[in-house]
Amino acid sequence: MRSISRTPQTLRYLLGAALALTVTAAAATPAAAQTKLLRFPAIHGDTVAFTYAGDIWTSPASGGTATRLTAHPGMEVFAHFSPDGKWIAFTGQYDGDEQVYVMPVGGGEPKQLTYYPARGPLTPRWGWDNQVYGWTPDGKSVVFRSHRESWTLGKTKLYTVPATGGPASTLPMPESGAGEFSPDGTKLVYSPLYRDFRPEKRYSGGFANDLFIFDLKTNDAKRVIDNVRSDRDPMWIGNTIYFNSDRDGTFNLYAYDVPTAKTTQVTTSKLWDVRWPTSDKASRIVYELNGEINVLDVKTGKSKAIRIDVPDDGLWKRPSRVSAAGQIADAGLSPKGERVLFSARGDVFSAPVEKGFTRNLTATSGAHDKWARWSPDGSKIAFISDLSGEEELYVVAQDGSSKPERLTNGGKAMRYAPEWSADGKRIAFSDKDGRIWVYSFEDKSLKQVYDAERDQVRDYNWSPKGHHLAFSAAHGNAYRSIYIWSEAGGPNGTIHEVTDAMWNAQEPVWDAEGNFLYFLSDREFAPQISGVEFNYASNRTTGIFAMSLRKDVKHPFPAENDEITVTKDDPAPTPTPTGPTGASAKSGAPVAASPTAKTAGEAVSGTKNPPSKSEDLLIDFDGISKRVARVPVDADNYSGLSAKKGHLLYTAGSAFFYGRDGDRKTSLRIYSLKDRKETTLVDDIRGYSLSGDGSKVLVRAGAGWNVYDATPSGASSKKAVATTGLMVDRVPEQEWNQIFNEVWRRYRDWFYVDNMHGFDWEALRKQYAAWLPFVAHRSDLNYVISEMISELTIQHAYVEGGDFQIPARPRVALPGALFALDKTAGKFRLGKIFEGQNEEDIYRS
Repeated sequence: MRSISRTPQTLRYLLGAALALTVTAAAATPAAAQTKLLRFPAIHGDTVAFTYAGDIWTSPASGGTATRLTAHPGMEVFAHFSPDGKWIAFTGQYDGDEQVYVMPVGGGEPKQLTYYPARGPLTPRWGWDNQVYGWTPDGKSVVFRSHRESWTLGKTKLYTVPATGGPASTLPMPESGAGEFSPDGTKLVYSPLYRDFRPEKRYSGGFANDLFIFDLKTNDAKRVIDNVRSDRDPMWIGNTIYFNSDRDGTFNLYAYDVPTAKTTQVTTSKLWDVRWPTSDKASRIVYELNGEINVLDVKTGKSKAIRIDVPDDGLWKRPSRVSAAGQIADAGLSPKGERVLFSARGDVFSAPVEKGFTRNLTATSGAHDKWARWSPDGSKIAFISDLSGEEELYVVAQDGSSKPERLTNGGKAMRYAPEWSADGKRIAFSDKDGRIWVYSFEDKSLKQVYDAERDQVRDYNWSPKGHHLAFSAAHGNAYRSIYIWSEAGGPNGTIHEVTDAMWNAQEPVWDAEGNFLYFLSDREFAPQISGVEFNYASNRTTGIFAMSLRKDVKHPFPAENDEITVTKDDPAPTPTPTGPTGASAKSGAPVAASPTAKTAGEAVSGTKNPPSKSEDLLIDFDGISKRVARVPVDADNYSGLSAKKGHLLYTAGSAFFYGRDGDRKTSLRIYSLKDRKETTLVDDIRGYSLSGDGSKVLVRAGAGWNVYDATPSGASSKKAVATTGLMVDRVPEQEWNQIFNEVWRRYRDWFYVDNMHGFDWEALRKQYAAWLPFVAHRSDLNYVISEMISELTIQHAYVEGGDFQIPARPRVALPGALFALDKTAGKFRLGKIFEGQNEEDIYRS
């Protein structure tokens, strides 16, 4: 039975799907502990401001109970006090996108200052558009960073906007990330680069932040902080520029004396990083450390942690009943096609095709349950779950009458779909290390039956009665061959390679009658030549092939030859048909790969590879790789091969195109072996699943799920499957804990070097799991995971996604030019024209 699935190995799936696992280290928030994960702090006088759970709060600078200033479903971040301490500027999502706002320090209605459409929603590594950095020294304007004049993400500038409202003005640096004015307002310290949200601690590449001083009178820029590591978050107090750097391995504060150009280290944290420091422009710097707010007295050089208790109402932690219909990762039909198994949002569901109700068979907000498969008799469901903390094999009654039973222990790697043997006595599954395992119900044993040279094995299928297992595995050159595991021949059975290693072959499926093994193989090479240079790419290389399991099996596609009808009085001619075997079309010649019958059909039997005989079929392994015939359909981009009595099912789609959709949609096709005719059953599909008896096929098309008769005429039998019953009782804290741990396991399992760059990965899990009790919003969880991953000193390891409630973003058309306010005329005039347009075009538009 082929199931519909999506590969779950990307971080976007792990973070987007709500999954769960309770961690001992993150059980209950200690009663005596202060609230942690207080982010983006600012300080003025006796007050600190910060973001917690997506809202802005204030508290006394000496510590105490916090007061909420914002309560919008969107995010409010980067609070900064005005120089007189009366106002707070911040970045908010009140109208969907990110804009600059200002509000009274004691709370009140925010006033919007910017209106130019924000870029986004941006992935976290690009930071925030319209990010507030502070105020001008005179307190009249807010300083912010924006993408508004850039075609390229990451190329941003600093702007000012009047606190009373009005057009924004561009600061003169050609490109800028973080920046701050000197006390007299004549200069700026800034970083031309912006990489502040990238999870890449100890980065030493060419994009590491350096700091410059820009003279606003002369437009001269001078590099003042130049280190191979990142130097960021500049703050200017008196004659000293303070900044944040991980040059010693951990982010700490440093001081640069402007007159002497001397740099000294200020803080010396070895375990936790100093994060997002800002100053009161006089004598104090406030920053994050271990999720807490710390205040540094720049005169004494001493820091003190502030104990702050945030009386959050736990809105984002409240359990709720939510639909999982939009988060289906895998689906499959029951043996006779009456019900559908869905794996969605970490639970396993059984839904009716027509009448009845949906069952949640696992209902585990604290686990990721996936790869559900029906037993041949329909009584049980096998699936993979990390309920124990590692991925193991479970079974549960199909009607939900019993709790899931764990069958395996000791899993230390990502495991893939369980597949039942036809007699229901065994289950095969594989893991990310390329190993195939077989679990036996008779003696409750788990045996490793194969270990691939490279890559994973994902296409294993049992023979009609369950004593052989066919699969493909890769050689060192990445080409795959078809293998058959037979239970006979030793304690762990016997492995036979049955296809030639020079051809890529995959997706073996068994003929229901036990005569053939069908598979896909790339053997058609008609290159597409590039129109730019003499180079080529391959496309539509895959054919469908039939392998005879025994030497006496008739050719599946003997030559066809139309003859005249001869009357009784005419002498009968003696036809001499030609075909792949050179034998009569009715002679039942053995399957061959070459036109020589002796070579193809007279495989030598002997002691080297004796026939493998079991209760269900006999396989002659001698010469088996030569007993191959091509199914008479043109080569194409085939995948998803399935077999039922008399028919093959498969998909045909487009070649891969980078950055855009392919040249055609994927279609589900069915091929009649008797008629040698291919029929398109459904166009534009995203996957399918064939029932165990071959009578029905489940098809995913767009967001819908439909069941058809698995016949060439089945297109008219469409029945829609409702997914409205896929409801999950969501417990966010349990899901967040599970997501954290699954991400940790994925890095353990998939990191490109086993030594994790020399870091103690288990110790890092424990270190950052201590923050989990304080996660109050999905953004908090992503931050915790991102900080943990950052410890590995690796790039392109981004964290994003999850349950965020953000208002719909406005859709705004732009004229393709910038306009500036002409104060003398009191009107706007045309400013900079975007690349590729001229002034006349702009006015005409």
